[in-house]
Formats: sequence, C-alpha cells, structure tokens
Amino acid sequence: MNKKISAFKNATILFVFLLLVWGLYRYIFQLPDTIEEIIVKPIIWIGATFYLVRKEKQKLESIGLTSKNLFPAIYFAIGLGLIFAVEGILVNFLKYGHLNFQANIGSQAMFISLGISIATAISEEIAFRGYIFTRLWAALKNEWIANLITSILWTAIHVPVTIFVLKYSVNEAVVYLFLTFIYGLGAAFIYARTKNVASSIFLHVLWEWPINLFR
Repeated sequence: MNKKISAFKNATILFVFLLLVWGLYRYIFQLPDTIEEIIVKPIIWIGATFYLVRKEKQKLESIGLTSKNLFPAIYFAIGLGLIFAVEGILVNFLKYGHLNFQANIGSQAMFISLGISIATAISEEIAFRGYIFTRLWAALKNEWIANLITSILWTAIHVPVTIFVLKYSVNEAVVYLFLTFIYGLGAAFIYARTKNVASSIFLHVLWEWPINLFR
C-alpha cells in the first residue's frame, strides 16, 4: 500500500477508535479523575497509538518521542502558553464577573490536579499531535491542511466529555469547543516547529489550567 494512503488510513483508524471507545467509555463510566486519566486513558489512547507505530515498524521518534529540540519545545510552549493563559483568565472574568480561580479545582490538592493535567496531556498529545497530525501531514504534504483537519478531529473528540461529563449548555459548549479548536491549532503549530511532542504536552498543561481548571 502507498505510504501516503497508509498514513492517512492509520490516522483515521486511530481517531475513529478513540472517538468510539473513549466516547462509549465516557457515556457508561464516570470513575474518579485520577483513575481515568492516569490509568484508563493511557491504556486506551497510548496503547492504540503504540500498536499502530509498531505495526508500521516505525520508531517512537516518528511520534515526537525524542530528546531532540527539547529546549525549543519548552520555549515555544511557554510563549504560546502565556497567550492561552491570558485568554483563559479573560474567559473566566467574563463568565463570573470577577476572577474566580477556584471555579473547577474543587477540594483536590494542587499537586494532584497538576499530576492529572500532565497525565492527560501526555496521553492526548502522543495520540493527536504525535500520531494523527504527523500521519496526516505525511499523507497530505501540507502542514496547515493537516493542522486544520487534526484540530477539527481534536474538537470532535471532546464532544462526548462536553455532553456526558461537563454537561454544558449549548452556549457554554460552543465556547468550550471553540477554545479547544484554537488550542489544537496552536499545539500542532509548535509541534511542527520542534518535531518533539514535549512541546505540545507542555502547552497542553499551560492551556488546561487557565481554560479548563479555571473555567
């Protein structure tokens, strides 16, 4: 099979698998965040990704698991992360009429919330930016089209959690999914600059705190 077709096919397979399996899981189960994000999600998301990489006989570097460009990855993430932080603070202020940074942290210790954020970022970024984006980019030979498609898929994968877990109203869901889409564009952009998935993982954590945990 042509490598371009194979790359596109495998990216599609991974997305459909994650959408169906993770969406169904979210609909049926609601376990504690620590169990879902640290145990269940890695098994489903990273497990499926590694299976496809092994099937392709590719190295883990092909999904951005490398020590190359580590410092540029951190710099890019911090730079764009600051912009997302300002965006998150603005959304928080507009929603509550004042800055309410306890809106979604609840009673969890700060280090536990941070650990969950990191675990979530690792699973989701390895699957989406590390695998789906790179395979679409290889198949389409166009970074921006691959980025746009990946960001649309990234937004779609968050629809089940928006409906079944967060239970947002229509207006809240639209804002949340729009911010999710914008993040997807930024994450793929810095990943494309560094070829190191650490860049989008760091950015994911920086984005998730102000926009998700403080929403």
